[in-house]
Amino acid sequence: MIVPMKKVSLVVMDKTREVSLEKLRELGVVHLEKRTVVSDTLSALLDRKADAEKALGLLRPYQGAAQVAPIQEPGEADLVKQILALGDERKALQERLLVTIKERSRIESWGNFNPGSFKDLASQGVLLIPYKLPRKVYASLGKEDLFIRLAEDKAVVYGLSVGKEIAGEMPFVLPEHSLEELGGIIQGIQGKLQDIETRFSEFARGQAGVEAEIEELNQRIAFETARAGMDRVESVPVDLTVSWLTGYVPDDAVGTLKRAAAENGWALALRDPDETDNPPTLVKSNVFTRLIQPLFKLLGTTPGYREYDISLSYLLFFSFFFAMIFGDAGYGSILFLGALIFGIKSVKQTGKVPDGVLLLGLLSLTTILWGTLTGSWFAMQHIPEFLAAFKVPFLASEQNIKHICFVVGAGQIVLAHLKNIKKALPSLTALAQLGWLCMVVGLYFLVLNLVLSKTEFPVPPFALYLIGGGLGTFFIFVEQKGGNFFKNIGKGFANFLPTFLSAVSSFSDIISYIRLFAVGLAGAAIASSFNGMAGGLPAGPVRIIAGGLILLFGHGLNLAMNALSVVVHGVRLNLLEYAGHLGMEWSGYTYSPFALKHKARPD
Repeated sequence: MIVPMKKVSLVVMDKTREVSLEKLRELGVVHLEKRTVVSDTLSALLDRKADAEKALGLLRPYQGAAQVAPIQEPGEADLVKQILALGDERKALQERLLVTIKERSRIESWGNFNPGSFKDLASQGVLLIPYKLPRKVYASLGKEDLFIRLAEDKAVVYGLSVGKEIAGEMPFVLPEHSLEELGGIIQGIQGKLQDIETRFSEFARGQAGVEAEIEELNQRIAFETARAGMDRVESVPVDLTVSWLTGYVPDDAVGTLKRAAAENGWALALRDPDETDNPPTLVKSNVFTRLIQPLFKLLGTTPGYREYDISLSYLLFFSFFFAMIFGDAGYGSILFLGALIFGIKSVKQTGKVPDGVLLLGLLSLTTILWGTLTGSWFAMQHIPEFLAAFKVPFLASEQNIKHICFVVGAGQIVLAHLKNIKKALPSLTALAQLGWLCMVVGLYFLVLNLVLSKTEFPVPPFALYLIGGGLGTFFIFVEQKGGNFFKNIGKGFANFLPTFLSAVSSFSDIISYIRLFAVGLAGAAIASSFNGMAGGLPAGPVRIIAGGLILLFGHGLNLAMNALSVVVHGVRLNLLEYAGHLGMEWSGYTYSPFALKHKARPD
């Protein structure tokens, strides 16, 4: 459920502003309204945080080394600046290395020579000018052109022009160093870079210290943002000046805040948020529904404060979608084994199993169940009898599975409108949602007739009444939010075209659930194809080795494609089709109280 919020205004004496903020942060229940603030202290903290995060990014490739020595405590010798300086030095050396390698590549065709010897000869009256001439130009040289050919390839001739430049041709630019010297310079730079890598490995031992500093900086930035963002009364004596802030507090923490206000002499005002307010969203989950939260975090989706918490229905439907898309008990077993391994590893490291791993375990179990009922184990044509005994004949029919897709789709959309009805009551707009629900039920029968079979699923007469009557009911009651009843009917029909298009969209929404069958069928076909490729190899060691590689690659690829399909299709059906009928825009932002990180919000 989404926890109700109270909007809070807190007034404190300006002279105790910082002390009050410290106590408010220790309390850890108030989500402060975001404000754009500017202060020298805040700018300095943000700059330091940027440097620390950059330093941490430089250390992350070496984090294995961070486990072999004690970490550096925050506040010791400025490790961040040392790391950044070392990073700048490495960057400069890498750029110099690239330039030097490029220069060596440019002159290596000339072989090893001393560039200074050309100057020495010129000072003695011998002018030698190096050229890299195309073959056509070399062939066109006259007898008066003295040219010493040194080397050649298919395209060009390398040589020296004696005494004068060749008209129309650019001389070869002499390097500052010989080929041998460039090789030495490159080795020297590479040696310095290796030393820098060693120093980074040593610095990585303090990685935890840098992380701790970033966490501390986040705390100080939040505190300074709150301090600088407090309004104050200027037109009163200094000793009587007050400052105040605004924010939101969950209903179940109001008592805690009131006690703190009484103890510290704060003036406190609480009220319900109005329509102009935009409170944060705090979703309170139970042991089961919290399993879907890792997926929400991955997708970056947060319901608005006035929207629905659909954690339970999302989890149930998503588990079913996942099972149908993977559609194979063998794949589910692999996923369950992976969840089991990660779970055991997490327990050893942290003492608990992450919700993400538990979610994977639940999804893999539903996949195993669906695959067992449909008799699908790695898409094998013949499965052992003890597994075949669990196969349900009804699910062997593709027509029946398509029917299940439409039942689930219509059922999920109907559930959305039931939620809308409950939310709208006792307003007359609840009848508009009831009308749309009836229309969806009628459209369900129409979908069966048009997509599955006209003879097996004839459209019952009442379905047409449900569609027409439901749509008409929607037009009549959708704008009944007060005022003149008949004028509101006119408002409803004023949006006839968008509403009619939405009705057509509801028809396509139900049909779109067929993707569960289609994607699952495609995965089964791919798996079966790879099984056929492996089984078609000649008997003997070749079949064992090559067939094993084919099966490993094929089923691995199919697993990866199914995982992508879950994101593309399974998530979509919940976020767009289902949530769309709920009217959800996922416009919320997460409740994040002004608090010390290591302290939890009191109950």
